[in-house]
Amino acid sequence: MSATMAEIGPYLALILVGFLPNEVWRVLGLVLVRGLDERSQFIVWVRAVATAMLAGVLAQLILASSGALAAVPLWVRIGAAAVGLLAFFAARRSVFAGVAAGVGAFVLGAYLMGY
Repeated sequence: MSATMAEIGPYLALILVGFLPNEVWRVLGLVLVRGLDERSQFIVWVRAVATAMLAGVLAQLILASSGALAAVPLWVRIGAAAVGLLAFFAARRSVFAGVAAGVGAFVLGAYLMGY
């Protein structure tokens, strides 16, 4: 019994400390935004700020990488982002298709470069 707990202990800690506290805020957000008009100026502004922040984080990951990601050449990272963007639009704005194609292109590029 204790060997099993030792094996799953880190996963339980991750769920209790990492996942559940975040989910509380997500559910609270869903409850609070009920009835808001999606086209209101405030919601449009919030969406624009969130999109800009995400674009900044992605640009930093691509252009100013650190750790293992920095070992992969810049052109592979930019190419994978371009493939993901093209797949996003080709699949009628499917986020899943864009992310899957971008990750696949990155993994393939890194593999072909010997990383």
